[in-house]
Amino acid sequence: MNCTLQELAKRIKQAKNVWIFTHMRPDGDAFGSALSLATALNSLNIPTQVFVESDIPSNLAFISGIDRVKKFPDGECDLLITVDCSDLQRLGALLDDFNRVTRKKIDTVNIDHHISNPRFAKYNYVRECSANCMNIATLISYLGVPFDKKIAEYLLIGLLTDSGNFSHDDVTEETLLLASKLVKAGADIRYYHYMLFKKQPKARAKLFALVMSGIRYFLDDRFAVITVSKKMMEDCGADNGMTEGFVDFPLNVDGVEVACSIMEVKPRQYKISLRSKEYADVNKIAGTFGGGGHIRASGCMLFGEIEEVIDKLTYTVSQYLA
Repeated sequence: MNCTLQELAKRIKQAKNVWIFTHMRPDGDAFGSALSLATALNSLNIPTQVFVESDIPSNLAFISGIDRVKKFPDGECDLLITVDCSDLQRLGALLDDFNRVTRKKIDTVNIDHHISNPRFAKYNYVRECSANCMNIATLISYLGVPFDKKIAEYLLIGLLTDSGNFSHDDVTEETLLLASKLVKAGADIRYYHYMLFKKQPKARAKLFALVMSGIRYFLDDRFAVITVSKKMMEDCGADNGMTEGFVDFPLNVDGVEVACSIMEVKPRQYKISLRSKEYADVNKIAGTFGGGGHIRASGCMLFGEIEEVIDKLTYTVSQYLA
């Protein structure tokens, strides 16, 4: 069922042991949502743990307290909350734990901001906005927990990450007002801007140059594609976390409406990240392949030989470049 954040706050306050799950290959909004909510619940003396199936991305390892995030739960909970997770498959290996909790009739809560979210939990709050941390910030307020410096920092990480440093077209007055409140609470926006968008190891710089030297253009240069192979990453000494933001570079080329990053996960399996500039709905493009996300930023998984994957994407994108 769909619920308001006020209703969810009342239910959450009744919990005695909370698990928070977020999506595989987590980004700043995933960790910001999960860690800010966990911090708020712990301040209410509600034991809370955060879980994600993936390793911590190298670009986010600087986040204070991120070492407390675990891969697999043990014991039991009486409430499970998913945050920033567009569908159940995005939980990865944690899906088994979600299903186990559901079979035990334990309440589940889904708090998300992706337009493609199918409302998979018992209680759902899905509102499209710049970052899911905006939804979590409002929930924390309804829980009666003030923004201390730590909560503000976690929320700001998510806000900066998913808004593209306040550059995406879903940034609103609400986005900026929340940022102002977080800065007032002690979050250092200059520091987090540098850590999230500027700082990079030599390996990332080397990989970036290699990947961008191979940009390919299709559909009268309106569709730009970059590929990141496992060999490229090995040769550069890089990892998956270092590719964050790569897809934004080809999108900024004049004339490009849709940009795509194709990252090799394993042989014949590729993680697809899609971005659009003005009018193409990449949520629908990703949805064609079982993925989703936002109108201007979405993703999916594709299988096959790399040229087959590019052909499939090019044909599908062509249908949305009217």
